[in-house]
Amino acid sequence: MESGFLLTWIGALLIIAGVLYGAAQALWPGRLSDARPGGRTGTKASLEPRQSPKAFSFKTHWPAFALILIGSILIFTETAF
Repeated sequence: MESGFLLTWIGALLIIAGVLYGAAQALWPGRLSDARPGGRTGTKASLEPRQSPKAFSFKTHWPAFALILIGSILIFTETAF
């Protein structure tokens, strides 16, 4: 009975970790611009990214999806038996 609760908690933690990892990748994609301090002003010195980020594509977020899937399997397997 105690191992069931442990697996359920591990599954829940994996789901939370997957969601947080996916959100972190979407929110912080990297460096915003190539602007240098004290450089020229104008449209080239903007902090806006050059292209829009790829939101939740499986190719870039597969670790987050894998964590959520494994966590879900642990929870559903434990609750089924």
